[in-house]
Amino acid sequence: MSAVTVTGSNDQSNNNNATITKKTGNVATFKETKTVTKGIVTIDTLGNEFKVPDFTIKTILDAIPKSCYNRVLYKSFYYVFRDIFIIISFGLIAQNTIPHLPNAFLRGIGWLVYAFIQSLPYTGIWVLAHECGHQAFSDYGWVNDTVGWVLHSYLLVPYFSWKYSHGKHHKATGHLTRDMVFVPPTREEFIKNRNAVTLSELSEDAPIVTLKELVIQQLGGWLWYLLTNVTGQPHPEVGNKWYSDFIKSHFNPSSPIFEKRDYWFIVLSDIGVLTQMFVLYEWIKHFGWFACFTHWFLPYVLTNHWLVFITYLQHSDVTLPHYEDHEWNFARGAAATIDREFGFIGPFFFHDIIETHVLHHYVSRIPFYNAREGTKAIKEVMGEHYVHSDENMWVTLWKSGRYCQFVEGETGVKMFRNVNGLGVAPKKD
Repeated sequence: MSAVTVTGSNDQSNNNNATITKKTGNVATFKETKTVTKGIVTIDTLGNEFKVPDFTIKTILDAIPKSCYNRVLYKSFYYVFRDIFIIISFGLIAQNTIPHLPNAFLRGIGWLVYAFIQSLPYTGIWVLAHECGHQAFSDYGWVNDTVGWVLHSYLLVPYFSWKYSHGKHHKATGHLTRDMVFVPPTREEFIKNRNAVTLSELSEDAPIVTLKELVIQQLGGWLWYLLTNVTGQPHPEVGNKWYSDFIKSHFNPSSPIFEKRDYWFIVLSDIGVLTQMFVLYEWIKHFGWFACFTHWFLPYVLTNHWLVFITYLQHSDVTLPHYEDHEWNFARGAAATIDREFGFIGPFFFHDIIETHVLHHYVSRIPFYNAREGTKAIKEVMGEHYVHSDENMWVTLWKSGRYCQFVEGETGVKMFRNVNGLGVAPKKD
């Protein structure tokens, strides 16, 4: 065993192993001391050798040009108003063309296509609100929180609630007992969840089962996460009543996922959501349910799909590790994510959230329009530990659903395994 002392700067550094020592400009400087094992090598899901990173946060952050940290208010607002303009334009084009199609079938197809297209800029404003939550939108906290609260409330997202839980995710990415979202079950948890005693008792999941699970995940996963913290930490202290999961809700100011000091900000988040529900009521009252259904609800459902699609594939892959506490540190956790490519849609509509996610986990206050430059810089330092894939993301979604069922490993570094006979077989009982 050898001690690794990490000194660097990151706005997400307020974790169990770090203390903030000073602030310089947009960056908090901290010192993190954590004893981990150096030189760990394990095997990923496909049988490839995975070398656990041993570099320090300082090494990564020193490579990032200082210009990447510049948050330009007018540029950030440009993207907000650009996305709103696109949403309004798409809506006007649809309203003035689809109702004039010659039959009901074509009109139905037209509204579905429109909902898909409209969900793209909807997701864009969601991502910009996400930037606000990380204080990457501007140098002014009140501007960030005001813009983020408005944009997220429009999409029924409790802004501060998600901001706080998401911040904890960044502070403990890849940590099996502290991460906040898409925490995979361990081998033991997987067996218990399947009501079995040993892994050998479990049979392979049929592809139709995987398809069903992915459809449920993609269409309902985001709302269920907000309501019950599904895929987050279990919090057994809330009990096991039928309503216990809802105690962990992002809408509950007393939820165990929040600190006591967050209470009134959670209330403010709920007020934002209730305000939007009133707006929707007025929308239906004045323009009819069909207008609200086609212009807001269907794009909203598909936006929720995009959020799960993006975040699941950022943290679930056959190449990615998860760590037990004694082998986790911030530098390793931030590297336990992946950059992907999503054609024109990713950079233009989704503001590079897919293509520059690794950098985002090292320094989330870097605005997205500077993230390409920052990513290029850290790639040179991370070397083989920088994970990137240009595989079609729909193919990857299916592969991750089939391959990534649970994690196992005896070194404190756990990799994905499955009972479907794919990739490296889990250890025998």
